[in-house]
Amino acid sequence: MEFFANPLNQICYLPLLGALVIIFFLKREQSKAIKVVATVTAGLDFVISIPLWWRYLPEGNAFQLTYKASWIPSIGSSYHFGVDGISVLLILLTTLLGFIAVYSSFSAITHREKEYYVFLLVLQTGMLGVFMALDFVLFYVFWEVMLVPMYFLIGIWGGPRKLYAAIKFFLYTLAGSVLMLVGILALYFYNSTGLGAVGLEGLGNPATFDVPTLFGIAGRIPPGLQMWIFLAFFVGFAIKVPMFPFHTWLPDAHVEAPTAGSVILAGVLLKMGTYGFIRFSLPLLPDATQKAVPWMVGLAIVGIIYGALVAMAQKDMKKLVAYSSVSHLGFVMLGMFALNPSGLSGSVLQMINHGLSTGGLFLLVGIVYERRHTRMIADYGGLAKVMPVYATLFMIITMASIGLPTLNGFVGELTILIGAFNRSTWWAVLAASGIVLGAAYMLWLYQRVFFGDITHEENHTLTDVNRREQWTLIPLVVLCFWIGLYPKPFFRIMEPSIRRVVEVVDPGYLAHPRLPAVSTVPPPAHGR
Repeated sequence: MEFFANPLNQICYLPLLGALVIIFFLKREQSKAIKVVATVTAGLDFVISIPLWWRYLPEGNAFQLTYKASWIPSIGSSYHFGVDGISVLLILLTTLLGFIAVYSSFSAITHREKEYYVFLLVLQTGMLGVFMALDFVLFYVFWEVMLVPMYFLIGIWGGPRKLYAAIKFFLYTLAGSVLMLVGILALYFYNSTGLGAVGLEGLGNPATFDVPTLFGIAGRIPPGLQMWIFLAFFVGFAIKVPMFPFHTWLPDAHVEAPTAGSVILAGVLLKMGTYGFIRFSLPLLPDATQKAVPWMVGLAIVGIIYGALVAMAQKDMKKLVAYSSVSHLGFVMLGMFALNPSGLSGSVLQMINHGLSTGGLFLLVGIVYERRHTRMIADYGGLAKVMPVYATLFMIITMASIGLPTLNGFVGELTILIGAFNRSTWWAVLAASGIVLGAAYMLWLYQRVFFGDITHEENHTLTDVNRREQWTLIPLVVLCFWIGLYPKPFFRIMEPSIRRVVEVVDPGYLAHPRLPAVSTVPPPAHGR
């Protein structure tokens, strides 16, 4: 009973319970019942996750609401759940977007509905487990479990090239996962038995995959071994982000996935890569992280500019939004590897912001796709005349994605730029060019779709968003304004977790914050 009393176990496994109910108690023909069970399950999961906001105490222990039990004692692996300020925010994002994904699928999915909602709920459990796991084996199990339902969601309910996109997504992510597992094993064997085969003497500690325990040896791992483990983790996490040049699977997966699949992919799955860096790579491998900063920042800035330029050239709305994710996630990585509180705080907040704004954009594209069965920008024009509510919602989410003041994107990007400027003026200048390009392609998209004359006869009869579609978008709009106008609660909940990372990866920073040399010209003498 103690297992089920833990709130993290309840949140993680409630979607799986809903999936089992659909599998064993509902028939394929019971379409309405399947939708009701899936929606109630996802909605209840979001509701019971909300108290995490109050139950997690920023001034308390590093990991809270923990549950630990023996699992595979022969190798030192335990079933260990827990959360900190970073994972609390990502769990809340996951449960919200999971509910929206289920609710938005009512009219979009008309065949094999039973399997569709089962896969969507199982995917929810896999994603939540990743953000809660504090044991490397448990983390890896949830990381791999998540691949299977997403593969089927793309491969069965996707577009014309769905099998190609699904296989490409699966193989890319699996390849990265295997290398990540090699890094986990290297860490495990160094801690417990040593790595004599490569001339390293281990620490001789009890065998364990426990993440908080392994955090304790971060400063004692040889720099050379740190770099190899960092590279193994880098490939696994960079593919998931995805960072340039590991991004090529993303546009295909986004374009071919059903609308709910794209929302979950952009809103949550990509954050698993950035979460992996901030949870494991930075605090476990501080020396390697410091050495990798120039390369990581370089790839992040290239991704920001490249993603924006390629997005500007797209003719398909969904592909444009997909490439914009490459640019936005480049900002997240830039803030993270600034390795200071401002950059890391902005990075975590921008993970949330990207999930809200880009998830909203995919929902909006899916709404008109259901009506017109085309995503080509050239097939629209003048939609503001026939769909004014839709045009208003699209404008708000577009402004949030651009980073307009009073909306969430502005706070995240500003904080990241402050963190980047703290390390190098040029980092901030180059990254800021991505903001300008982002405004260009998003406003150009909006102008071509909503303004001008209606040149296609089919668009005259389009209906505006219905009540169900409005309710999938209103929570995202409210959160965009909340974070944009009053972000303090979000920074407060993540601040202690961010400081702990900075204390490990750059211990001298908090005592002596560094500012860049903006100018080398001495100030004039007083009185001149």
